[in-house]
Amino acid sequence: MHKEPINKYQEEIGLSTLKRYTGSSISDFKPYILLINFPHYMEHFKNISEGSQTHGTVMETVHSDKLNISAINFGVGSPVAALIIDLLSFVKPKGVLILGMCGGLRRKYKVGDFFNPVAAVRGEGTSDYYMPPQIPSLSSFYIQRFVAEELERRHLTYYSGVIHTTNIRFWEFDDEFIKNLKEERVQAIDMECATLFTAGYAKKIPVGALMLISDSPLKQEGIKTDESAKKIFREHTQKHVDIGISILQNIKNNDSTRTAQGYSYF
Repeated sequence: MHKEPINKYQEEIGLSTLKRYTGSSISDFKPYILLINFPHYMEHFKNISEGSQTHGTVMETVHSDKLNISAINFGVGSPVAALIIDLLSFVKPKGVLILGMCGGLRRKYKVGDFFNPVAAVRGEGTSDYYMPPQIPSLSSFYIQRFVAEELERRHLTYYSGVIHTTNIRFWEFDDEFIKNLKEERVQAIDMECATLFTAGYAKKIPVGALMLISDSPLKQEGIKTDESAKKIFREHTQKHVDIGISILQNIKNNDSTRTAQGYSYF
């Protein structure tokens, strides 16, 4: 199981790796972080935030002095999700929000609806390193409260519940996997949330998620394709990123009052 850093050398290696992988100076990182999987999202964030862009050996980053937010395109899947949380633990962000996409597993869910994950099934395996298997994977309630409030303020359709995180990319063609998924009664599926939430909990980093339902993989012809993905980016990129920014700004504004009261996430 994960253990906290115990010496200065480990911290030095961690910070050095963060610099190398992102191409950023440590002083560039802001206290509020948007985690992103998509270049389209990064481009929109850069344009509206007037941020400076860096490219490292693994990740792409945009740091915005204007918004006091850093956006990181960290990749796809649970191993890199764990990696970015490990690296961010050395700069101790106040809030981390992933702008992810997920498959909706209910008939009434529509592409373009939002999902507010309060917990995740740890089906990816990576999170086992960070916490014992009996520990549930919970997103930061503090962050998810702001997610729900912002979606309601904008009168957008969203659902709250449990998401299943898997490391199997083509599970849609595995009948046994689908059978187990239905027995769990989860509402959505993705490839990062459980890892991010569990690693964040272990590292004492508040991590939340604003998930966009991008496909309906249990429905016939509902699996995402190249054509449908392009349509999703075209229609939802701006809205998804803008909502994420508003959520982090609301958290930032609330933090300024909480700090005086000695508030702590953990």
